Amino acid sequence: MTIRVYVVDDQELVRTGTVMVIDAQDDMRVVGQARDGVEALAGLRTVVADVVLMDVRMPRMDGVEAIRRLPVTGDGPKVIVLTTFDLDEYAFAALRAGASGFLLKDAPAEELLSAVRTVHRGDAVIAPSTTRRLLDH
Repeated sequence: MTIRVYVVDDQELVRTGTVMVIDAQDDMRVVGQARDGVEALAGLRTVVADVVLMDVRMPRMDGVEAIRRLPVTGDGPKVIVLTTFDLDEYAFAALRAGASGFLLKDAPAEELLSAVRTVHRGDAVIAPSTTRRLLDH
C-alpha cells in the first residue's frame, strides 16, 4: 500500500526537500503541495491524501486554522505538523485542532518518514523535546 502524502509549507526550499525525501520511499508518494492553508484546503478537495505534512506559520491561513477546517476524522487525512518553532502554544493548538503529530523541521529524515508511517497506521507522534512539556501540563 502506498501512503499518499500532501505537503504544505510556505518555504519553497523546505517544501521541495520534503517532497524529495517522501518521493524517494517505495511506500510513499506525494500527491500534492501547497504554500499555505488556503491552497492546501483547495488542493485537498481535488486529491486523496492519507497524511498531510502541515507547517504552522504561513501567510493567508496558518496551519492550525487549516487543520480545523480539514475533515481529520473518518476518511479525512491525518495531519502531522512540521515547524521550526518548538513552542507549547503551537503544539497544544495543533493537537486540539485535530493533528495526529507534531514534529520539528530539524528532525532527521528517518524520523519524519517513521512519523508518516506511524500516523498512517492510526497512532500519534510528538517530537521528543515537546513530549515532556505536554506531559507536565
